[in-house]
Formats: sequence, structure tokens, C-alpha cells
Amino acid sequence: MHKDRIAGFLAEDHARLDGLLRAATADPSHIDHEAYDRFRSGLLRHIGMEEKILLPAIQRLRGGEPLPIAVKLRLDHGALASLLMPTPTLAVLAAIRAILAAHNRLEEGTGGLYQTCDELAGGAADTILARLREAPEVAVMPHSDSPAVMTTVRNACARAGYAFGDP
Repeated sequence: MHKDRIAGFLAEDHARLDGLLRAATADPSHIDHEAYDRFRSGLLRHIGMEEKILLPAIQRLRGGEPLPIAVKLRLDHGALASLLMPTPTLAVLAAIRAILAAHNRLEEGTGGLYQTCDELAGGAADTILARLREAPEVAVMPHSDSPAVMTTVRNACARAGYAFGDP
């Protein structure tokens, strides 16, 4: 078993998602909605893998004790998921990029979520990796720019420590 298999798998998914976001915004005057929709669905799947598989697995491996950074990661996930609800605008995209830049360091960096999981997993690594690979695609709802959605976006970003103005 390779020591960093879980970290490698999830970091590769980060790179794939980063590529989709770059493709969606390659032309500054136009958002490629096909690429953005793939990014949106992929990011929601990735968040689901971490929330439903990885964080619970780490907590079990730690005898029921969650990782100290789990609270911050979950707040970031909530902010990101909320930002995927409205139609993408420059403000929405800037907020997503800012959160991902900080969030991905917490996951991929030395001592981060992924390295910790690989270190703790031992014989469970293959099972965890198989579950991550088998995570289903996520169906997404149509975008909504309602005042309630925008309030949710602002509140979720604020809870996670990020500011978000009106798009």
C-alpha cells in the first residue's frame, strides 16, 4: 500500500476541479457555463466525499475524537456549497477562489486533513479509498438568485470567516 494514496487521490481531484474553474473563467468577459456546471457538480461531490466518508473515518480512527480542524473545514464546505447556489458572477467566483485557496492548504498541506488520514488509516486505507472512488455524482439544482439564497450565502461565508458582498 502506498503511504499517500488517499492524499494523492483527493489532491488530484482538487487539481481537476481547479482546471474546471480555470476553464470556466478563461475568457474574462464570459463564463463557460458547461465547464462551470461540471466544476459545480464536482465540487459538491468532493465536499460530500469529505463530509460523508473522510471526516467520519478519521473520527472513528481517532477513537471518536474529531480532528481539531474539522469544524473549520465544515464551515468552509458550507460556505462553498452556498456559493454554488446563485448564478456565477465575478463576485461569486472571487469568493469561491478565495475560500478554496485557504481551504485546500488545510487539506493538502503538511499535517493537513489528507496527510493525517493517510497516517491514521493503516489497514483501513484501501477501504476508505474505495469508498471515495465510489462516491456518487451529485445532482444539482438550478441556480437561484433569490434574496433568501443571497442571505444564506452571506451568512455561510461570514460563519466561515469570509466576507461576501452583493454580487
